[in-house]
Amino acid sequence: MLIRDITPADLGAIHAINEAGAPGVHPEPPEALAAITRECCIALVVEIERSVAAFCLVLPPGASYRSVNYAWFSARYDDFIYLDRVAVAAAHRDRGLGSRLYEEVERRTRASLFTLEVNLRPRNEGSLRFHARKGFVEVGQQETNYGDLVSLMAKPLRGTPR
Repeated sequence: MLIRDITPADLGAIHAINEAGAPGVHPEPPEALAAITRECCIALVVEIERSVAAFCLVLPPGASYRSVNYAWFSARYDDFIYLDRVAVAAAHRDRGLGSRLYEEVERRTRASLFTLEVNLRPRNEGSLRFHARKGFVEVGQQETNYGDLVSLMAKPLRGTPR
């Protein structure tokens, strides 16, 4: 297993994993997913036997990304990273790949706060349990413009968030 930065050659595999992960991750056309990837401060894949098995996309403050959830964090915090999405291919689930990606993100960032959202409607019970185990706490909720209710979650990493 290798965790590495995303390359343009990975985009097809990332798109396939993303689409198969719905509703846990929001579907995106390939060009939109590529655009999000270009805005990331951390964009990783897990490679197993020369194939992409999982990925995550993390945005810094100040990105032009038009997500209502990213905007919520941007309006409240200056020093954060925002996990836009993480997805694991079906054949590789329940092997700890998500945890390994989170650990690598935390290792690579200097931000004081790790932020993300988890669906409350439709409820993603597994993700809520996973994030609670990882030390994330709810800092807000919001109705999205795409009809979901989300729990906005954060994990302090270093110092006091600004």
